[in-house]
Amino acid sequence: MQNEYNEKLNRLIPGGAHTYSKGSDQFPSNCPPIFRRGRDAYLYDINETKYLDYGMGLRSVTIGYANEEINKGVIEQIENGNNLTRPSLIELEAAETITKLIPYAEMVKFAKNGSNVTTASIKLARAYTGRKYIAVCKNHPFFSFDDWFIGSTVIKKGIPEEIYKLTLTFTYNDLESLDDIFSKYEIACVIMEPTTTDPPKVYDDGKNFLQKVKELCVKYGAIFILDEMITGFRFHMQGASTMFNVVPDLATFGKGIANGFALSALVGRRDIMKCGGIDENGMERTFLLSTTHGATMDALGAFIGVVNFYNKFDVIGHIRQYGCDLIKRMKEIINEFELDDYFEIYGYEYNPYYITRDNTKKPSLEFRTLFSQEMIKNKVIMPWIGLSYSHNSKELDMTLGAFRKALKVYNDALKYGVDNYLNGNIIKPVFRQFN
Repeated sequence: MQNEYNEKLNRLIPGGAHTYSKGSDQFPSNCPPIFRRGRDAYLYDINETKYLDYGMGLRSVTIGYANEEINKGVIEQIENGNNLTRPSLIELEAAETITKLIPYAEMVKFAKNGSNVTTASIKLARAYTGRKYIAVCKNHPFFSFDDWFIGSTVIKKGIPEEIYKLTLTFTYNDLESLDDIFSKYEIACVIMEPTTTDPPKVYDDGKNFLQKVKELCVKYGAIFILDEMITGFRFHMQGASTMFNVVPDLATFGKGIANGFALSALVGRRDIMKCGGIDENGMERTFLLSTTHGATMDALGAFIGVVNFYNKFDVIGHIRQYGCDLIKRMKEIINEFELDDYFEIYGYEYNPYYITRDNTKKPSLEFRTLFSQEMIKNKVIMPWIGLSYSHNSKELDMTLGAFRKALKVYNDALKYGVDNYLNGNIIKPVFRQFN
């Protein structure tokens, strides 16, 4: 039955899913290819078999699946019509809410996908500065499905060379690599995440890497854009920029802002954002974002519900504490098996990462597949570690029990060969040139 679903999905949907990260090549063969529903921190397959989940909708579900309070707000807006001929009342309420929440957000443009608003931010920066080159942090995995970013990866098919040559890359925490770009090109903008696994470097003058990047942008007249898709509503409601005391010119949010409902947001300085407006006579227009479903009332109702839930409960504090406990306990088990050189959990408590290594201590997709396979055998899906408010002590105990069993097999595979323990194809990178 699993093969049948995989075949149907790939026959009807290019990639087998509507985001490549959910495709069959991203999971071991024993992972259910399709799920019926989710509730709290759990997924249920077509047979109603229950799995503890750490994918959490590609980290977009920070409260939990099918949360009643969020659903109530969504249903209320659906019953109001969901998509009206002119702006809805909830559209104005959501705009007021996000601009009051985020200090530097003087205007907002909502959309459905993170890629929509990151691309919109690039367009705004080019319109505002009159420049064409952009600088992108190469250490951060994904910014957009559009040509300006995908062309900077190994997947260049279908993208004109004259497009991707306008995207230049620099290294996180390496100020010289960015300064070198500024010295050679007129840059419209710098776009990056505030952080992924490593904190911004602190320099001798007490300023951190993000603050130094902002200074370079000011010096050279470029727009400083922070992608807060993952960090927003996970590290801080206002984004990780608040944690690191830096103010971007523009920022993009998504994922956690609506607990899995389709919503993203571009926010920032009024003088830049108003380039996409229509209320100033004689101003040359920038066609920014114009989408039929960009501000549907269901997702905006979810956003208001999420803000209210976060104000009512300490979601971020809960995620951080769970992450602290999980990291600590996993490291203890890793140490018990003497696998410190072969399995590593690292990064921030809000958003931990893990890396699997082979006998030579090099990163290994074979061992990552094996680990994920063994966790799924014990009813835990952990393609990455996305934490939510619905992960509690019961979930922690279940995770650690599965983790101990998985590491036992992992240890045996190091001794006797990983091929003797794998059941199916190896997980593949999303960004690869050939299948």
